[in-house]
Amino acid sequence: MRRQQPEAVSMRPFAVTNRGVLSIAIPMTLAYLTTPMLGLVDTAVVGQFGNAALLGGLAAGALVFDVVFTTFNFLRSGTTGLVAQAFGRGDEIEEQAVFWRAFAIALVAGLVLAACAPLFSIVGIWFIDAEPGVNAALDEYVRIRLLGAPFALINYAILGYVLGRGEGGLGLVLQLVLNGINIALSIALGLWLGWGVAGVAWGTVAGEFVAMLLGLAIVVARFSKSPRLPRERLLHAEPFWAMVSLNRDIMIRSFSLLAAFALFTRQGAQFGTLTLAANAVLMNFFMISGFFLDGFATAAEQLAGRAVGARNAPAFRRAVWLTSIWGFGLAGVACAAFLLGGRDLIALITTAEDIRDIASAYLPWAAFTAVSGVLAFQMDGVFIGATWSTDMRNMMLLSLCVFVAAMLVLTGPFGNHGLWAALHIFLIVRGLSLLAILRLRLRTSF
Repeated sequence: MRRQQPEAVSMRPFAVTNRGVLSIAIPMTLAYLTTPMLGLVDTAVVGQFGNAALLGGLAAGALVFDVVFTTFNFLRSGTTGLVAQAFGRGDEIEEQAVFWRAFAIALVAGLVLAACAPLFSIVGIWFIDAEPGVNAALDEYVRIRLLGAPFALINYAILGYVLGRGEGGLGLVLQLVLNGINIALSIALGLWLGWGVAGVAWGTVAGEFVAMLLGLAIVVARFSKSPRLPRERLLHAEPFWAMVSLNRDIMIRSFSLLAAFALFTRQGAQFGTLTLAANAVLMNFFMISGFFLDGFATAAEQLAGRAVGARNAPAFRRAVWLTSIWGFGLAGVACAAFLLGGRDLIALITTAEDIRDIASAYLPWAAFTAVSGVLAFQMDGVFIGATWSTDMRNMMLLSLCVFVAAMLVLTGPFGNHGLWAALHIFLIVRGLSLLAILRLRLRTSF
């Protein structure tokens, strides 16, 4: 979807350089890496109990949480794209308006999610269809985590505003506060006090709350020194509904992505609790790869959005080129690192020998997700920044259909190997389908 933008306040030509890309990508890569580190710590804390049901329950509970929260990731990505375009036009008033619109949506949605926590737990238990021990751990995790829904969604809006302005350093600080507190309390409550899954969940809620307070303090202090936002500008219906339309497409895209991961986890559960637990361990490798690559995808969001706002086609093309080159280079590094050190990392995550053996057998599949997924991450960043949300939504739906077909065909004869192969096909189709229509969008948007 091509968005209609307000008249430009001022056009500010800019050059896209390697230094500019890295100034956003490096701090955000470090910031995003703290999130899979958190997943590793949570899994390792619960893994020390040597109970496959607890580990599987944590994985299933995290999946339910991710399905709910990642569906609302538009509050981060949509805000980034719209703020970046306003920044490219030099429109400080619109930057503020975009943030407060996102804040309002986050607050209302977060309160609704917190109130519906028991319902999400029931649906999650029904969907996963696992053994009683797994279901009990899932229920405990989901009910606690969703109490922090308002804090988590507001943090999405804050981070979206910060990244839309290309302030990777500040984004890093906010993520370090959030995940640092989360990791420390997960270890203290989950392991030292023996709370297990409940301790991990409460540690996450506390980290989200503190990060929200810090982020709001920074943003409000900045706005107090900027031009005043007129109330009528904030409440103007046209840009608000344009934001809703953009967010709707991103939400459908995010939900489709999580649906693929949910089907992956559910199919793994059908192979038995040990396979479910082993896949949960290996999915941390995929998450590390994803967040590792997301730093350059975020640079693509900001720079592509800024170029669209400034009507600067050369800057847009260079942003796509540079972020893609850096992304593929780092994907190769990540893949090699996992192949060389993956077994040691598996041993660190879980003490259960049977889970270690199964996870090691499927390690190469997890390691190569960095390579097969890099183009999907980069194209997502470009299309989010440009707010071409309809194309992104449609290509994600196409990729989901291909994934389901591949899973049905491959899991029968090849078991869990076929399941991992279907995941790779899904990632490759996502990237290539968006790349195929990028040239058309370039001709029609500048």
